[in-house]
Amino acid sequence: MDHPEGFLKLVKEAKKRIKEEDYREVKKKIDSGHPLVLVDTREDSEWSRGHIPGAVHLSKGIIERDIEKAIPDKSSEIVLYCGGGFRSALAADNLQKMGYSNVISMDGGWRGWTESGFPVIKD
Repeated sequence: MDHPEGFLKLVKEAKKRIKEEDYREVKKKIDSGHPLVLVDTREDSEWSRGHIPGAVHLSKGIIERDIEKAIPDKSSEIVLYCGGGFRSALAADNLQKMGYSNVISMDGGWRGWTESGFPVIKD
């Protein structure tokens, strides 16, 4: 996907301040029963076409508004994903600014997950 320069600059800056984890590492954590909250930050239309089992949906447009009700424990391990890892990086940066201390952006995102043949839920 060809992203505009200004957007890529924002993402690059955010990635300097956040933790990222490859989608394969996230899958290993899930498979091992590691406690985490998986959050899909994609748009409603993307979510409805499919999502990772066990994920909750808080799109990039509303996550900052709704996160404290959905996940009140600011020390919870939260793994955010989007299509490829850009929007989730921006969301992770904002959640850290809100006091969430254990936020991870899933590098590779939905595309990496699905291209690897990992399980998905389709509505």
